Amino acid sequence: MLVAALIVIGAYLVGSISFAVVVSRAFGLPDPHGYGSRNPGATNVLRTGNKRAALLTLIGDGLKGFVAVYAAQRLALAYALPESIVAAAALAVFIGHLYPVFHRFRGGKGIATAAGIVFALHWPLGLLLAVIWLTMAFGFKISSVAGLTVAALLPLGMLYVRGADWIALAMLPIAVLLFWRHRENIRQLVSGAERTIGR
Repeated sequence: MLVAALIVIGAYLVGSISFAVVVSRAFGLPDPHGYGSRNPGATNVLRTGNKRAALLTLIGDGLKGFVAVYAAQRLALAYALPESIVAAAALAVFIGHLYPVFHRFRGGKGIATAAGIVFALHWPLGLLLAVIWLTMAFGFKISSVAGLTVAALLPLGMLYVRGADWIALAMLPIAVLLFWRHRENIRQLVSGAERTIGR
C-alpha cells in the first residue's frame, strides 16, 4: 500500500510542474496566467510569438504525462500491484496538471498531458488521436475545437482497444475534466468569439 500511495502521489507532483510557467521564466516571457486566455499551456505561450517556447511547453506537458504513467506501469509490474494503481497514477498526473500544488492550483487545460498519458498506455491510440487533433487544429485554426473532439473520442478509443478495465474507466473522468476546463471555450465557441491559434 505504501508503494501504491507513493506512485500516485509522485504522479500528482510530476503533473504539478507547469512547463508553461517554467519555460516562460527561462525565456524571460510574461507569466502565462496574465495574458491571452490566462491558461498556462502551449497555445497561450504561442501568443507571445515565441514558437520555440510554445513547442517546449507542449513537449514538457506531454512528457510529464508519459513519464508518470510509464513509471507507474514499471513499478506496478515490479511490485505486483494491480492495474488500478496505474489508472490512479494516470488520473493523478492529469489532476496535477490541472490543479498544480506548485502554482497555487492554477493549471492548464490538459490536452498535452492527456496525450502523454495515452501514448504511455497505448501508443497507436495516442498517435491516432494526435493526428485527429492536428487535422482539426489546422482545419479550424481553433485549438479548443481540436481538443474537445479528442476529449470526446478518448474514453471511447481506450474502451475499444482495451475493453472495460480500470485504464479505460480512468479515461472517462479525464474526458469530463477536459470538457470542464474548456467550459469557457465552449461558451466562446457558441457566441462566435473563440480565439484562433496564435491570436
